Amino acid sequence: MPGLRGGDQITLSEAFQPIGEHVVIDLAGARAVFTTRRGGTSTGPYASLNLGHFTDDRRACVEHNRRTLQAQLGVRFAYGRQVHGARVQRVVELADEAPALHKAPAPHEADGQATALSGVAPMVLTADCLPVALAGDRVVAMLHAGWRGLALGVIAEGVAALRELGARGALAAAIGPGAGACCYEVGDEVHAAFAAYGDSVRRGRKLDINAIARRQLEQAGVREVHDIALCTICSPRLFYSHRRDHGITGRQAGIAWLR
Repeated sequence: MPGLRGGDQITLSEAFQPIGEHVVIDLAGARAVFTTRRGGTSTGPYASLNLGHFTDDRRACVEHNRRTLQAQLGVRFAYGRQVHGARVQRVVELADEAPALHKAPAPHEADGQATALSGVAPMVLTADCLPVALAGDRVVAMLHAGWRGLALGVIAEGVAALRELGARGALAAAIGPGAGACCYEVGDEVHAAFAAYGDSVRRGRKLDINAIARRQLEQAGVREVHDIALCTICSPRLFYSHRRDHGITGRQAGIAWLR
């Protein structure tokens, strides 16, 4: 039962390891990091490593947090503006870094990034949705998979992106922290979107989006799937949660890059 640097004891499978304030997993020639809310400069409901620009946090704090994390990991982030869709951006080049993040052009709309570029790290931001890493044959992707994205096919699109960028062999995946079946109660319209999965993804009014993501990964041909199985809603010391905090909260990240 390894502990993060902050002292919290969490249960992780052997594939996942704590690294400072965060959690890391190595996948098929790539590395994925799932951040916690710790280690930054934001305050109040955004304390402390808020990475989300589209929150009411001070932009200077978010930029500092992003620059600090990017330097710690030794990569350049590739990210989009997430819209709970299924588009996965194929990143084949990355523009020269702007002098400051607030001067960078507005990001494209996408709920996933995939690349075969070394040193470039696809990143998604979450606060209950799942960050899902994919890797294989020197290609890597990170997906933003909430219930809408899962219903629209973001997992299959992420696998398609890896194949288009040259991944021909076996793929591996890691599902990061998100709203767990222990806490994620949803309405009839959401359950209806996943009726084909039967009772295996439903616990009364609660939905198991981890199980849905795993099923979709397997259906897309991914045979190696790791699940961190940490719930953002019931872990306030470790993670931001849009639902728990009634929308006034920060964003953690899923980040992946080629090793």
